[in-house]
Amino acid sequence: MKFIHAADIHLDSPLKGLSRYDGVPIEQMQSATRRSFAKMIDFSCNEAVDFVLLVGDLYDVDWKDYNTGLFLNQQMSRLRQANIPVFIVLGNHDADSVITKQLCLPDNVIQFSCKQPETYKLEDLKVAIHGQSFAKKSVTDNLSTYYPNAIPGYFNIGLLHTSLTDRPGHGKYAPCTKSDLLAHGYDYWALGHIHKREIIHENPWIVFSGNLQGRHARETGMKGCTLVTVENEQTNLHFVPVDVLRWEVINLDISDIEVIDEIIDKVHDIINKLMQEEIPLAVRFIIEGNCTVHNELHNNSKYWLNEIRSTVTDASLGSIWVEKVNLQTQPIRNISIQNEGPLAELGKIFHNLPQDEEELQALLMEFRHLKNALPTDIYQNDIDLNNPDTIRRLLGGVEEILMAQLQDKIGLN
Repeated sequence: MKFIHAADIHLDSPLKGLSRYDGVPIEQMQSATRRSFAKMIDFSCNEAVDFVLLVGDLYDVDWKDYNTGLFLNQQMSRLRQANIPVFIVLGNHDADSVITKQLCLPDNVIQFSCKQPETYKLEDLKVAIHGQSFAKKSVTDNLSTYYPNAIPGYFNIGLLHTSLTDRPGHGKYAPCTKSDLLAHGYDYWALGHIHKREIIHENPWIVFSGNLQGRHARETGMKGCTLVTVENEQTNLHFVPVDVLRWEVINLDISDIEVIDEIIDKVHDIINKLMQEEIPLAVRFIIEGNCTVHNELHNNSKYWLNEIRSTVTDASLGSIWVEKVNLQTQPIRNISIQNEGPLAELGKIFHNLPQDEEELQALLMEFRHLKNALPTDIYQNDIDLNNPDTIRRLLGGVEEILMAQLQDKIGLN
């Protein structure tokens, strides 16, 4: 027996951060979730799996276009033609979706009730599948508590969309513990909601399959589904990558460079290595390190941002795109500040401000108001405005740039 465990499809979810400059193939990117899902269906049919499990979040909650649902139906019909049943539990995004509530699915698709756990048996395989859908977006109850115990003589599978005990960056939905799940005596728990693949427990298995397609720079690396094979009472798992676009975050240390043009050489070398992955990439560069070119880089940041983008496009023949470039370098302090005068006073203000918790909290509040007034794609969770250490780091960067520019103006350099 073999089956596919997949979750968090998020069909037609917009990929973020790729519409920032000319030349990015936006249409190709925005079809990525569909193409990765179709790729998973291709694999399921070619592998002739016995059934497919989809563990929540087929859609995005705010998507209103029925073409999304029609595409899902087409893919489910392909599985029906291959005599492959599909078992679905709804997740937090599906629960509020207009598409989910009104679209009729093909007859090979079984959607679990949101009122209570249900069990479906595949008698020819001696498999029992247990699951419950979300009734609403915010489900804070431990749904696993109500799941039935394992049926003797069957291979028992539990479907659950859950944050488990908790996972950073994900809402706390249907929380439960590993012990809660193990207590049911199931052979395999197919979990959804967490977008990073993770094996919680082996024999019996508790598995987050992760999402099929990364959607932004916080969802890096290979994405796909899990092929589960059961033979001679042995259960084996095989990760199947189906993503059609991959996100990477590159930390580029430029501490060792003395001529700013060498940044481009480093970028070129990195792209040559990434080309070996043979899949389109969206890359975020984090330029960091204590370096002599810090001021020159920040004073002409727009120019160097475009130079990096141009280099990546040229070196990759258009198969790699730059999602963002974050400049996080620090200067090598080699400028002496006078002990008296306006610059000395300004230096004292910068030095004392981060130490004053009351003033720092006031600054944090001001930054929060500013953040709310900015377009979403400018900050996109890169700056944690609830963390005082973040503001201390930002103030340090402002001090370095401001002091260097002022000293240039008055001829101290």
